[in-house]
Amino acid sequence: MGLAPATRQRPTDRKPPPRRSFWGSTVGKKTVMAVSGLILLGYLVAHVVGNLKVFFGPEEFNAYGHWLRTMGAPVLHREWALWLVRIVLLAAVVAHAVSAYQLSGLDRRARPVAYAHKKRRASYATRTMRWGGIIVALFIVWHILDLTTLTVNENAEPGRPYENVVATFSTWYGNVIYLTAMAAVGLHVRHGFWSAAQTLGIGSARRDRALKTLANGLALVLTAGFVAVPVAVMTGVVG
Repeated sequence: MGLAPATRQRPTDRKPPPRRSFWGSTVGKKTVMAVSGLILLGYLVAHVVGNLKVFFGPEEFNAYGHWLRTMGAPVLHREWALWLVRIVLLAAVVAHAVSAYQLSGLDRRARPVAYAHKKRRASYATRTMRWGGIIVALFIVWHILDLTTLTVNENAEPGRPYENVVATFSTWYGNVIYLTAMAAVGLHVRHGFWSAAQTLGIGSARRDRALKTLANGLALVLTAGFVAVPVAVMTGVVG
């Protein structure tokens, strides 16, 4: 009984799956989120340093506010550099928020079944990142209306940032809004800095403890620096 002839396999018509774009991949979204987050972190560091100038009196703080509008002069026209900074920050905020939202959606689709023990899923900071981000986003809108456009600052004086800061923190609601937002910022920085380091390949088993310590210290210093201003106004140190 002879052997059956070998069957010839037909070449498959299947095409290889299309390669995802950088943004379309999870790694790409995490990278965008990490880089945009570090840009915003750099701004927070510069912002808190500027805020602390309020302790040197109205003349120096108002001069700092004037410099922000004229930096880059005479090469750049008045406020051009400031608007460039604003555009970069807006792009970073949008990129950060969109990547966070899409990554959250990917995570929900990957795990349609709820965790049996939610407490084991992540740390407190991780579980509050979403709400913390929403709080910070709402605060940014209020902060602009309060100290940039002066829309909600009843006692605002255009061109007098020192007096406007004092006016804001002389109200109970201004302090509540600001202190709540700064607590959310601290938690966001604490978790976000360490996550960004992991995403960008800076973290490792050997550096893990040092990075977490640095993240905790950075979050603490930034939060304390921002909180110092309203506390100083409330206690009469600044006013």
